[in-house]
Amino acid sequence: MSKIQTAPSKRFLIILCLLALAVMLAIGAWAWARFGVAYLRPFSDQEQAVFFQGGGLKLPAELAGPGNIRVVHFWDPQCPCHKETDAHLNYLISLYRFSGVEFYSVQKPGSEGEMLPFLRGKLTPLEALEGMESIPASPAIAIWDQQGRLAYAGPYSEGLVCNSSNSFVEPILDALSDNRSVSAANTMAVGCYCDWEPVEGS
Repeated sequence: MSKIQTAPSKRFLIILCLLALAVMLAIGAWAWARFGVAYLRPFSDQEQAVFFQGGGLKLPAELAGPGNIRVVHFWDPQCPCHKETDAHLNYLISLYRFSGVEFYSVQKPGSEGEMLPFLRGKLTPLEALEGMESIPASPAIAIWDQQGRLAYAGPYSEGLVCNSSNSFVEPILDALSDNRSVSAANTMAVGCYCDWEPVEGS
């Protein structure tokens, strides 16, 4: 006895398409809010990229010269692009702070706000750094080697998500920890960034 197969009704197909569209819209809205897609902005007419020039950055006199590896985190409390970077930074601190790496932070001039609770007390705040006006955007990071030379200045990673799989930072810290030379003060990357311009009136 053969079974009679009936084609899905038009109404069922329409409902199925509407449900699929709703799921796609929900995923898109979540990604927009989660990864700061709204803050992915063009920094030139041709491409959505940021060119970091850190050659003019200098540590304060009391931190300059030979010593431990020094990492400075540049952050803006109003920038939603820090969501992923803050979690990555917390991981970096847990991984390297007991290996002779010192962590500092510089807050965007004129901005107000506090670090997330899981980062408070883990970075030593600095008022400013000489040459930091050359930083185009945040989140950003600068790393000095054991001789006090600037080894890296730029973004944590490339792309909308910042983690160890696409990070520029871990390979540099590993190389410096092994006493290998690194010189990457100028970098370019595409990702989620906010302008590093002083707030008016600051």
